[in-house]
Amino acid sequence: MMKLTQDNLTTLCERIVQELPQGGIVILQGDLASGKTTFTQNFSRYLGLEDAVTSPTFSLQQQYGEKLYHYDLYNYGFEKFLSLGMMEELERAGYHFIEWGDDTLLGWLKRAGMETIIVKITKCDEDSRCYEVNRA
Repeated sequence: MMKLTQDNLTTLCERIVQELPQGGIVILQGDLASGKTTFTQNFSRYLGLEDAVTSPTFSLQQQYGEKLYHYDLYNYGFEKFLSLGMMEELERAGYHFIEWGDDTLLGWLKRAGMETIIVKITKCDEDSRCYEVNRA
């Protein structure tokens, strides 16, 4: 587990790129307001993208440049994600950050052989978050 503050999220971005050099799927897990979208914003800047990253809570998916895709399953759940054909979107080249991915989604990703990392975000103290990174 890495304890990081907002000032040094570059370390986490570097680790994800090392683990997934050709891109892949990053499942972001954490409570409401834990920093899932904030981390996606940092990763976007790390990739050199200038797009304003916002939560895709009501749109399900946002695309930033040709490198970064951001999904939020909170309001829709995996079944709606699947019924809309969004699994096919995950085959596009780049990094796919998925907020609120659950065990059902992870099972599908494993069966499909998709490169996946899980980033679990928890509040460590008043000013920092802890990021636990694992391969799915």
